[in-house]
Amino acid sequence: MFHKVFPVGPLQCNCSVVGDEQTHEAMVIDPGDNIDQILAILQQQKLTLKQIVITHAHIDHIGGAMKLKAATGAPILMNQNDYALLKMLDIQAAWIGMRPPGTVQVDESVKDGSVLHIGNITSNVIHTPGHTEGSICVFFPQEKKLIAGDTLFAGSIGRTDLPGGSFDQIMSSLHTRLMALPDETQVVPGHGPLTTIGNERESNPFLQK
Repeated sequence: MFHKVFPVGPLQCNCSVVGDEQTHEAMVIDPGDNIDQILAILQQQKLTLKQIVITHAHIDHIGGAMKLKAATGAPILMNQNDYALLKMLDIQAAWIGMRPPGTVQVDESVKDGSVLHIGNITSNVIHTPGHTEGSICVFFPQEKKLIAGDTLFAGSIGRTDLPGGSFDQIMSSLHTRLMALPDETQVVPGHGPLTTIGNERESNPFLQK
């Protein structure tokens, strides 16, 4: 599996390009910005984009989705519980001084247990509300890799003081869903350095008993 993680946009959101090296099908997760860079990687690796997956509808994660869709024709997938946040993208842009991305149209709602396929690579959607109502993580079971969005960070967790946030929900999502994954699972947070489930179970202050 080809997997490149790199920060995009002013808030340095971690964007993932995931590809099947045999079939050359790919997905991009959280294309918040820097769409030219994403397209260059797809071209370099000779990958055809099949899915644009959004972990949650904050502008730093979804801001470039429509531009990427226009360039590739790939559909945008997101959990429907975050559709209300799509109507606030102009407000979100004003908060952080970004240019409003315009209307974002989601092509398919993904829910807990949805299975995504690119070529021979399978991943599972885990609904993890708390940072937002529709926050999801994408788990690649064979590779033991989790794209965590802003639910879990190295040494921290997602903020819950924005619209749709809930501290009780995020703690439930972390303890009942993410901490059920194997310790060796590599975690790609929405921002900052990579970690593992085991490291966070042992040292994350929010996850201590």
